[in-house]
Amino acid sequence: MRNWPALLLRSMRPRQWTKNVFLFAALAFDRQLLHRLALERTFAGFLLMCLASGTVYLINDIADRSQDRHHPLKRNRPIASGQLPVSVALVTAVLLAPISLGLAYLLAPAFAALLLGYLALNVAYSFYLKHVAIVDALAVAAGFVLRVGGGVLLIQVVRFSPWLYVCMTLLALFISFGKRRAELALLVDSAADHRPVLDGYTIALLDTYMEIVSAATIVAYSLYTFSAPNLPANHSMMLTTPFVLYGVFRYLYLLEVDKSGGAPEEVLMADRPLQLTIVLWGLCAMVLLYLQT
Repeated sequence: MRNWPALLLRSMRPRQWTKNVFLFAALAFDRQLLHRLALERTFAGFLLMCLASGTVYLINDIADRSQDRHHPLKRNRPIASGQLPVSVALVTAVLLAPISLGLAYLLAPAFAALLLGYLALNVAYSFYLKHVAIVDALAVAAGFVLRVGGGVLLIQVVRFSPWLYVCMTLLALFISFGKRRAELALLVDSAADHRPVLDGYTIALLDTYMEIVSAATIVAYSLYTFSAPNLPANHSMMLTTPFVLYGVFRYLYLLEVDKSGGAPEEVLMADRPLQLTIVLWGLCAMVLLYLQT
């Protein structure tokens, strides 16, 4: 019993909470990073989204425990391996969900409504949507868009461009299809035993999807850099496009050559070129946004 708190935290997957950083997109691209109140509200929303994400991962691991036992890596998860009782994980999830919603309501009622939608979407994903080919990837993309939208609801937005919703949707689809491709390549004939929806995909089909989405991501971001009304008038934001190009190409390289990508958050934590690309893109974008008019 003394190990349960650590096992619960592990099941809530803190490494994947990095996805919630997209709540800061509105703050950064609306040029409010230096506004103390906006920064505090966004950070509070980030913490609540992490709490909600942890709840979702507990529910997901409960629902997937049978399939996870057939996976070479996921079978070591606390719930799948039997280290953490299902009853403990379930009670924790049932308690954390209303706590996160209640605190979100105190922060901003609209944000609480969005968080409720995020939880409902992911519960539906855990029990049904993830078993429907294509819809599973769209549901994952919707979760990322909700994160961006949550950041918009927490501050008084002045210049945030809708183009970023488009870019976020396409990027999330790109990563989601890439994850399924990596799983299909790793598990081969036993793929459907772990994730039944993989029976509705082939590597060739996923490669086609990724080609379409990666190209659309690059085009959408390029259009954003010179058409969004809140950017520098000299179109200097286009200088950030090469970083996006390299990031997309690097992830494809990791999938095809390095045979990784099944866990995008782990790739992000481990791949130095990808980390450097993201840092340089962020620095370049912020310099252009905040030091030019």
